[in-house]
Amino acid sequence: MKVLIMAGGYATRLWPITKSNPKALLPVGDKVILDHIIEKTKELNLEVYVSTNRFFAKRFEEWGKDKDVELLIEDTLREEEKLGTIGAINEALKNLGLDDYLIIAGDNLFSFSLKHFLGKYKGKTLIAVYDVGDFELAKRYGVVLLEGERVVNFEEKPVKPKSTWISTGVYVFPREVMEMIPQYLKEGNRDSPGYFIQWLLSKGVEVYAYRFDDYWYDIGSADSYLEALKTLLKESHIEEIQISPYAKIIPPVVIRKGARILGRSIIGPYAYIGENCVIKNSDISDSIIFKNTVIRNSTIWRSIIDEKCEIRNLELKKSLVGGHAKIQRGD
Repeated sequence: MKVLIMAGGYATRLWPITKSNPKALLPVGDKVILDHIIEKTKELNLEVYVSTNRFFAKRFEEWGKDKDVELLIEDTLREEEKLGTIGAINEALKNLGLDDYLIIAGDNLFSFSLKHFLGKYKGKTLIAVYDVGDFELAKRYGVVLLEGERVVNFEEKPVKPKSTWISTGVYVFPREVMEMIPQYLKEGNRDSPGYFIQWLLSKGVEVYAYRFDDYWYDIGSADSYLEALKTLLKESHIEEIQISPYAKIIPPVVIRKGARILGRSIIGPYAYIGENCVIKNSDISDSIIFKNTVIRNSTIWRSIIDEKCEIRNLELKKSLVGGHAKIQRGD
């Protein structure tokens, strides 16, 4: 068996933050999303591959220098060119060959052990499912109908969901199912795992579910990203920084090296402050601030601010600010 992590998307729902930052490498606590996933794969003792695109290749190569993973680079540079997930899996197979595969979406944060998950694998397609507990919310995902542990129906983003159990982007496909992927694509089917599972069921292929609870986050929106930060950030991680004696830190927070917390600033709880940021006389909580950003005389709550921004004399709530922005009110 091989592990294949899919990180080739362009994350347009999180633009402008993800125009220059691959979603899988966004920080959540003291690690990036992909690090959380890789950490879970370590107990498996399996070869791990990460599939991404050429546009973000250098960022992934830099990240992967000290990681025991191999990168697979699909030759796309923008959203319009990208292969879908199944197309990217098909490309990966050309390099890696047929095998049983554990496939993981690279924007997926989940609570369960992958070792326990694979312990439930009996040679038939297995998918991890989570109860979102709300029919309206279920409409956004692939909804499964279960009889015991067996999946008897799967609908991608249904108008009227038949349950609140949804597929979470962690799958085991046996060799014989991986062998069916070229046929699936040749028939012109929609290129996403949900529709592939629907197709497998229509062909009489058995699909089983692994149920779990606690937490699961699909980092597809600012809200889910910030909620993931609140769940996974359990303790503070503060590197070499300059901090004013009048400033206050409310844990948990992450403050990266070179940051300067000046004046009567209040940082936290649930704040991520990137490298070399300057925060002066400002309150920041439930927010993520990327490196080299300057914030003065401002209040930032439940917001994400990209790198090299300047924010002055503002109150920002539930905001998404792209890189290099300069926003101020008055003097």
